[in-house]
Amino acid sequence: MKRSKVITILKKAAREAGLGFEETELTRHSAFKVGTSSHTLGRHNEVDDITVVKFFKQYEDVLGKGWWRK
Repeated sequence: MKRSKVITILKKAAREAGLGFEETELTRHSAFKVGTSSHTLGRHNEVDDITVVKFFKQYEDVLGKGWWRK
C-alpha cells in the first residue's frame, strides 16, 4: 500500500473519532500522534501489508479494535 494512503486512512479515522492528529518528521521515520497514542512509520513509498496492519493495530487503544476494517 502507498505510504500516502496509510496516512490518509489514519488521518480520516482520527477526524471521525474527534481526536487530534499530528505528524512529526524524524530523521528516517515519521511520527504520527492520534489522541494520546504516538507511533512511527518509515519513509518508504510502498509499505507492505503486514507492516500496515501492525501499524494500524498500534492505534486500537484510541480508535477501537479493528478500526481500519470498518
